[in-house]
Formats: sequence, C-alpha cells, structure tokens
Amino acid sequence: MTTTTATDEQVFLENIRAFIGQEATPVRRAQEPVNRPMIRHFVEAMGDENPVYLDDEAAGATGRDGIVAPPPMLSTWLMVGYRAHQAAASGAAPDTPMARLLGLLAEAGFTGVVATNDEQTYHRELRLGDDLSMTTVIEDVSACKRTGLGAGHFITTLRTYRDQHGQVVAEQRFRILRFNPQSTTSAAAPAPAAAKDTEAVPAGAPAAATTGADPAVRPKPFILRDNEFWFKAARERRLVIQCCDDCGVLRHPPSPACPHCRSFGWHEAPASGRGTVHSYVTSHHPKAPGFDYPLPVVLVDLEEGTRLVADYAGDPADIHIGMPVEIEWLDRDAELTLPRFRAVGEKA
Repeated sequence: MTTTTATDEQVFLENIRAFIGQEATPVRRAQEPVNRPMIRHFVEAMGDENPVYLDDEAAGATGRDGIVAPPPMLSTWLMVGYRAHQAAASGAAPDTPMARLLGLLAEAGFTGVVATNDEQTYHRELRLGDDLSMTTVIEDVSACKRTGLGAGHFITTLRTYRDQHGQVVAEQRFRILRFNPQSTTSAAAPAPAAAKDTEAVPAGAPAAATTGADPAVRPKPFILRDNEFWFKAARERRLVIQCCDDCGVLRHPPSPACPHCRSFGWHEAPASGRGTVHSYVTSHHPKAPGFDYPLPVVLVDLEEGTRLVADYAGDPADIHIGMPVEIEWLDRDAELTLPRFRAVGEKA
C-alpha cells in the first residue's frame, strides 16, 4: 500500500504550480478570417435573429461600418479543426506545458474534468476580415480542493485574442476542475447513517429508505449561479420554473436569458409537480455506482408547459406515454434534495 505524506503533497503542489505563468500552448491562429458564411451558420443554429449579424443595411443604421460577428462566436474562430482533435485523441498532440501539467495530474489520479467558469471581456466587436490569433497563459493552479465531484485542482487559463494588427479584441478567463473520481464519496457531504436511499414523500415532509444502493456515491449535479435557485427550492421540496419578467414565457432548464425575448429579468414561478409522461427510457447497462437497476427515467410534460427529466419510482413495466404522474422528493444527503416521479395515486 502506498502512503502519501504531507511532504509528498506539498512537493506535488509545487510541481504543478510551477506551470503558473507559462504559455499553455503555442500561439493559435485562426484558419479563416471572420466571414459571413460562418456567421450565418452560427446565428441560424442558435436562432439569433439580430439583424446586425447578417444585414448590412440594418448594421449601418446602428452606426456600424458593416455586419459584426456575435460575441459568443469568439472561440469559434480559433477552433483547431477535426484533424487536430484526431491527433490529440491518438496521442500525437504536441508536447506543451498544458499537456505536461495535465499529465502530472492524470498520473496522480486526477483524470476527471469539468469546466467551471468562463468569463469573457470584449474590447470591440469582430468585423468581417478580422484575422485572429490567441495566446493562452496558465494563470493559476489551485491547491487540492474537496468538491461534490471529488478532490481536485482548479486550473485557470487566460486567453487573449488579438486581431491582425496585434490589438487585443477580447480576453477569456477559463477555469476547469481536474478531479479524482474515486474520491467522490470522501469529498461529498456525509451520507445518512445507514448509507441507503431515502424514502420519497409526495410534496411534503421528510423521507426514509427504499432500496439498497448508496446515494452518497452518485455524481452530484453541477450547481452554478444560473441554476442554484432551482436546487435551493428543491431542498425546500418546492418545484419552481424560471419565468421571464418581460414576456412571461416559462423556461427549463434554467438559463441567464430568455430564449424568446432575450430579457435577463426573471422570477420563480411555482409548479404543481403534476404532469404526464412524454417519453421514457429504462437503463440496464452500464451500471453506475449508487443507482438501482433497472433504472427508469422519464421526461414529463408538466401542467405548466415545460418539461422535466427525473427518475421514476415504481415498476418500469407500468410506464406508458401519457401516463399521469406526480412529483415526490428524495434527500440524497444533507445538502441535496432531488425530484422523481410516481404514477398518480400510487403509494410510495
């Protein structure tokens, strides 16, 4: 058995933090300048109908010299392409400080990865013909942190985008978590004493045991500022839906802006927790730790009009399209409560 001492951990931390300040990868240059066809592909895929992206006359009416690229396309222009991705997958990617840093973390068991933050600053809009380049610097490597996904290190990079004249047009601070999936249980909040699932209750008070799988080892949802209100309500056994302040359209999953009118104003709207099964699937394999199998999952049309994906409690053979269902709540641990559905009238 290998024993890791505090000294070993300190040496490891010093080794990975030695990469701070280094260029993560060589300067990346856009394969094509900013162009109208790619803008058209992007806005059509996103459903963005802002005319300044494709209509020269509309753009001119706003004081612009011509059409501009949507800000969210920033990283699109610097994508490396299919061949580079294939090379990386085959292990033929070039040796870079970032590759060496990730290699050290992988050797230490930090093989899981999830993006956590993406902060972008725009100094000007991108115009047709802009030929971009990007430099990426490793800005920070954190000490080991305990998270719901497992113990891990946060890596922050600063990407600087320049035009063909060397002028900075945008900056992007991007953060990922490299975590050890095997440490999830120890990193998670304490599980109930019996280490078993909690009993569901329809819209009300606490819950107790149903099956033998240990919920403490299940992956935890990734909670951000945009969705934390939903999980907070769930802890209080309330189902809520995001509602636009301006047009009144309900939306789920949560998002910062209304997809209908683009407004950033919103409020919580209570939901009844009742609906009908729109679709469903019963998972048999692969078997993930912490779940009971077969594992039925339903997509429910809520009475309010939005849809919600959740586990189904009951016999998978009984599920059918259009079946009336109602919500019940499960306490996964002291800090996480999640919904699942049961057939209307069926006792827990």
